[in-house]
Amino acid sequence: MEQVPADEFRRLVLQELDAVHRLAYHLSRSENEADDLVQETYLRAFKSSGTFHLTEHGPRPWLFKILHNVYRTRRERQGRQPAPADDLEDRVASPAVLPAELDREQVDDRLKRAIEALAPAYRTVLLLWAVEGFKYREIAEITEVAIGTVMSRLFRARQILSEQMAGLAAERRLS
Repeated sequence: MEQVPADEFRRLVLQELDAVHRLAYHLSRSENEADDLVQETYLRAFKSSGTFHLTEHGPRPWLFKILHNVYRTRRERQGRQPAPADDLEDRVASPAVLPAELDREQVDDRLKRAIEALAPAYRTVLLLWAVEGFKYREIAEITEVAIGTVMSRLFRARQILSEQMAGLAAERRLS
């Protein structure tokens, strides 16, 4: 691990902006909240730049850990406050309406909806593993949970998606 100069640090962390925003959006399911999460993540990252040490994986795991902590802190804070009535509609998932014929794009949309419907803990580990390519140990460090918890959450997320997609296959007589 090595300390990096300020201009190199800035370049490295800004290269990860799209990945950080993508995860923030998947965590929050809101473009506005994702923007706020990214802004706060980068604010904290720049304030803590002196503690950053470059590893073989670059700044992405470090930034994702900050993002995860920001997200979790916001959720805990929001949990202690009453939700506005306007927010209640956003929190209730609408049932999926399936067209008579499904094409590949529609199956992909159904999979996206199924992933979005996962509990945040499952969705986070699934996305860090499947989309970002992190190993279990790295996911455990980012999410600050035991590696066994990461493994069980990933197993459960994949199981839920498999069950939902099996339903699609049965509906279309593909299995």
